[in-house]
Amino acid sequence: MSETLMTAIAVADGQTDAQALHPVQVARPHTRQGEVLIRVRAAGINRPDVLQRQGHYPPPAGAPQTLGLEVAGEVVVPAGRWEAGDRVCALLAGGGYAQYVAVDARQVLPLPEGYDFVQAAALPETMFTVYANVFEHGLLKAGERLLVHGATSGIGVMAIQMAKAAGAQVLATARGADKAAQARALGADIAVDTSAGGFAEAAREAGGIDVALDMVGASVFADTLSVLNPGGRIVYIAALGGGTLEVPVFELMRRQAVLTGSTLRPRPADEKARLAAEIERVVWPWLAQGKVRAHVDRTFPLDQAAAAHAHLEAGQHLGKVVLTVD
Repeated sequence: MSETLMTAIAVADGQTDAQALHPVQVARPHTRQGEVLIRVRAAGINRPDVLQRQGHYPPPAGAPQTLGLEVAGEVVVPAGRWEAGDRVCALLAGGGYAQYVAVDARQVLPLPEGYDFVQAAALPETMFTVYANVFEHGLLKAGERLLVHGATSGIGVMAIQMAKAAGAQVLATARGADKAAQARALGADIAVDTSAGGFAEAAREAGGIDVALDMVGASVFADTLSVLNPGGRIVYIAALGGGTLEVPVFELMRRQAVLTGSTLRPRPADEKARLAAEIERVVWPWLAQGKVRAHVDRTFPLDQAAAAHAHLEAGQHLGKVVLTVD
């Protein structure tokens, strides 16, 4: 192979299903000022990758057109605090399903002690998302109760652990008794199997909810609002159950409730750099103490990205699906 080319995963023109993913040869990225080049050893798979494959989540201007929002590997071209050979993980705007990626050095974090590349590649996207939405937008504090919808997803697994590490209580929802049991094993104080009934009664019995991290949206909005404590916050990061809410304004006023949400990928580099510094300060010690850890459900080689997406979309995973890169 030419030294200027690398293997990456592309989406076949006109196709949107998992089988549209296939390996191609593309130019190795060149770094700009302030960027490092990383030799990718593992790349995390996330729901936004699926949305991009389906044509619903285009990359921001200037980002690679190929998929992949998080990687772990070795620094090849250094910048900032990083030297060649450093073992790192990084949050990306795209391009992680490849052998090399260029990224702002400020969005790069050291591999946590005791972590391998696969485990570290499962961290950045979920960790940045949870920190920004639960602790910054949601303002979760010790002693409060967090409701996590979709407890065994990559985001859900991380949210449960980070909330517990911060001294909060967690009520988690999942579809199926096995998934509810997995949520309890992760540290959730209460886990509700929503295939057997609703979560609202359990939430009321527990004393209500202060913050809800919601990836579902419209189909659970009424029940989520009904169990929100005064001054409670509902934070949206997806809307798998419908993206249009019918909001009872007087109920919102009575509860002094806040509805908010955000996306991570389009944020400016300076904002992502700020988040990275905060996560290294706050969350990296939790990793060292074992309060938070990566949960990898399954790995696939890079050239089997199609199978990896199909596995994620089947919905039976616990935690993250990760690509390994030779």
